[in-house]
Amino acid sequence: MLLQHYEEELLQNKDEENVLQLNPRFRIRNGYLEVTSKQIFTFYTPAILESFLLLQLHPEIKGIRASTIRSIRNHLHLIDEHYRSDIRCRTLFMEILRQPHGITHQLRRMNRYGVLAAYLPNFANIVGRMQYDLFHVFTVDEHILMVLRNVRRIGVKEFEEELPLCSMVFKNLPKPELLYIAALFHDIAKGRGGDHSELGAVDAEAFCLEHDLSSFDAKLVAWLVKQHLFMSMTAQQRDINDPDVVLEFAKMMGNTNRLDYLFLLTVADMRGTNPNKWNSWKYSLLSSLYKQASKVLRRGLDNPADHQELVEEIKQGAEQTLLSQGLSDEEISNVWNDFEDDLFLRYTADDIVAQTRLIARTKIEDLPVIVSRHIPERGSTEIFIYDRDKLDLFSEVTRSLEKMHLNILDARILTTRSGMAADTFHVHDANGEPITDKAQLQEISDRIRNAILDTEATPLSMQEHRSRQHKHFEIATRLHFYRHHLQNVTVMELIAVDRPGLLSRVAKILKDMGIRMHMARIATIGAKADDMLYITDEMDQPLSEEVQEKLRVSIIEALDGTQ
Repeated sequence: MLLQHYEEELLQNKDEENVLQLNPRFRIRNGYLEVTSKQIFTFYTPAILESFLLLQLHPEIKGIRASTIRSIRNHLHLIDEHYRSDIRCRTLFMEILRQPHGITHQLRRMNRYGVLAAYLPNFANIVGRMQYDLFHVFTVDEHILMVLRNVRRIGVKEFEEELPLCSMVFKNLPKPELLYIAALFHDIAKGRGGDHSELGAVDAEAFCLEHDLSSFDAKLVAWLVKQHLFMSMTAQQRDINDPDVVLEFAKMMGNTNRLDYLFLLTVADMRGTNPNKWNSWKYSLLSSLYKQASKVLRRGLDNPADHQELVEEIKQGAEQTLLSQGLSDEEISNVWNDFEDDLFLRYTADDIVAQTRLIARTKIEDLPVIVSRHIPERGSTEIFIYDRDKLDLFSEVTRSLEKMHLNILDARILTTRSGMAADTFHVHDANGEPITDKAQLQEISDRIRNAILDTEATPLSMQEHRSRQHKHFEIATRLHFYRHHLQNVTVMELIAVDRPGLLSRVAKILKDMGIRMHMARIATIGAKADDMLYITDEMDQPLSEEVQEKLRVSIIEALDGTQ
């Protein structure tokens, strides 16, 4: 502000001043907005908010003159309860949110000058508030404004190729301003104690009603704030290829309108938390969950497709492709008859086509068969392994991947009726990017094959090389077990400090105890690993309470004993 003042007073040629009157309260002087009188904000207090609306309506204005900025700051004490209840001020604030351009810029400017914190007292509590983790890289107020910026970016034609699905969904929103309000309030209650989603929902609903939004709209915004973490947690921690998980999620949404708003808010929130942690893999998870839930909602929650119907639908699509590629009905049947229906419920038709072709042409002497490929639409590198089933296969593969400094994002383990294993891993490199180079992909396959064949491989060193930042975030290892409500498995949730070799160490413990792995969903949030492992005993039955407790003790002792 000081530098701008010097420029205005000392560098500007007074003989070339250009003044344009906007209204009785404001004018444009040399491209900057200026009040017509120093007493304007005293005599007409809504002019404080009006100044930001004028900047939106006149994009040619470069900014606010330094003297006017000073005047705004000096009159912040006028923004009190009476000011907030003034219909003129409420209308101006909503008009700012409804403008087609400049929302992010003006809210950032309002935050910088202290107006936003004055108009929204609860926002004042999070201005400059640090978030002491390795997940958030912004203060709470900056994060909120970054999320709002991401929402606006989705709706701008210039950037619609960035996230095409989001841009398409945004165009169908009946009232985009509801999404902006949800973004503004989703973390506003942080630092107050209690669940910030619950407290923020109360604040958001009150704001909407005070600003003359309908009860329906107010409840929608409150619901979005309350559930703003639900979709990201479901996509990252649940098996979203499980029709029952998708149905449960769709029931929580209730209708496509809620789903549309929450999808966009979730994408914007995840992108605005730590830009370096956002990647196409996370976007593919959210997009997949959105598409599947949309399909369920369009069909009707009272008329969900049963499992057999879904299996037949996938089979038909995959079979047509395979026949066109030269496989015979007999070859296809020989492969598919060896699998349970899980193959068709957990994988897409494209996945099944690729795996069926590979298995149909594999001879026993070729085992193990490992194929690595980049899948652009998922933003990941997929590693498919076909071999004789054995208890230590998962342990060997995870150890090999971690030796290559590859981050495991997802793991699926299928066992056939004839005792074969068809395992799929999705990975990123150490920089959080998929591997695309063909030579590197082949090297990955070769090293995993050698690791599986080398029965005398030395164990992976479990010396931890954690970053200096990670060492300040000590998280006690916790395990939660529960019986899957439909599958005959035990789900183990593992929460621990993220570290190199974590998954391979856990896999070795599972192998030593004779526990089988069926699926793993890997989620890392800052310094915390939050992994979901689907496991059974050697007889493919859920774990007993005794075995669960023994496993809990072994994992905690192995992980926390070396911190």
